[in-house]
Amino acid sequence: MSKGKTDDVTGTETTGHSWDGIEELNTPLPRWWLWTLYLCIIWGVIYTIAYPAWPMVSGATKGVLGWSTRANVAAEITAHESKNADLATALLATDMDVLPASADLNRYAVARGGAVFRANCSQCHGSGAAGAKGYPNLLDDEWLWGGAMADIEYTVRHGIRNEQDADARYSQMPAFGELLEKDEITAVVEHVVSLSNAEFDATLAEAGATVFADNCSACHGETGLGDRAQGAPNLADAIWLYGGDRNALTETVKNARFGVMPAWGPRLTEADVRAVSAYVHSLGGGE
Repeated sequence: MSKGKTDDVTGTETTGHSWDGIEELNTPLPRWWLWTLYLCIIWGVIYTIAYPAWPMVSGATKGVLGWSTRANVAAEITAHESKNADLATALLATDMDVLPASADLNRYAVARGGAVFRANCSQCHGSGAAGAKGYPNLLDDEWLWGGAMADIEYTVRHGIRNEQDADARYSQMPAFGELLEKDEITAVVEHVVSLSNAEFDATLAEAGATVFADNCSACHGETGLGDRAQGAPNLADAIWLYGGDRNALTETVKNARFGVMPAWGPRLTEADVRAVSAYVHSLGGGE
């Protein structure tokens, strides 16, 4: 196991290491490989000097060239906005209700609004705007506060039941678990089921109709068709935001629901608010 021993088979000097009689040859690395390694090290040093590279406490080294991906993206955005400046100005000057009449401007607004929607709204409403439990489907014609272009714009701008905007859409259903007896809740749930489902307990639903008339009709209407002006949903169309089975309805009646949508007016530019409103309206559910 002495160093410098020459292997009899290959004629190569060994390192002196041996494992179960197998000795390690001291074979030098290929010269091309070494030069490649040295060049990579030199390139790495030059790169870290020229470009942002090393993380610091509150940022990273800037690099002597001053190159920045953020600056490049900002420049591209500025260039893009300058190309569409005339359309953006026209969008700001156009009444939302007549926007669809201008084909080119509406096309621009919908395309821009689609990008805004995917970046800010799809997390809740889904990439296809079909919604999810607790998040409205934007593809149908059921709009609590109206589905006209101007109505959608107002909702986007001010949001729903948030504490940041004094003009937010607002409605609140009482938690009837604190106001009604258990059998009354069971009865009124059965009545609500009867409004959109052919299978129900007629006797229980009849008893629930009285509870409904006394406690629910003021908002949802005598026939349960709702009142979009005050954000009271239609209970007879089988479209349910939190589920329409008896368990889900019982939970709703007992504890109420209180979904919140942020006010996008302070977060988006005026053009983006208008554009995303046009996009949502174009999906097919807008009126």
